[in-house]
Amino acid sequence: MRAVVTWAGLALALTGCQPQAPDGSAAQAPADAPPPAAAAPQAFDGDLNALGTEPFWAVQIRATQITVQRPDQPNLVANNPGKAVSGSTAVWNTQAGTLALKVTLTEAACSDGMSDLTYPYQALIALGAETLKGCAAKADAMPKESQ
Repeated sequence: MRAVVTWAGLALALTGCQPQAPDGSAAQAPADAPPPAAAAPQAFDGDLNALGTEPFWAVQIRATQITVQRPDQPNLVANNPGKAVSGSTAVWNTQAGTLALKVTLTEAACSDGMSDLTYPYQALIALGAETLKGCAAKADAMPKESQ
């Protein structure tokens, strides 16, 4: 004799497989992961500088414009449309000439890989099809090597 399983029967069978709490009642499903920690409201306000190595590059975020600097290339200047902040990340989307420019800063410790300096933000720059990774800080609080 062949058993015939219907979708309804399968669903009923599976509902009996719920995890049980120690007292025999159905255990509650684990809560979703907590949302990412929110950055302080002013974390991404003001002038910010980002930089990277291999290849070397720098980005300056100012009130009205974002400037991308790279050796042996002309500076690219874009309008600063403002940032979108979600949790501990801020994103600026704009256009630098014919290239799409997306600057993403995340509040997390970052090392530039060439010094012992630590920056408060990780930086990810998407410039057209190119992606640049580096670090960032407020312009007036950029880490400096001790003398």
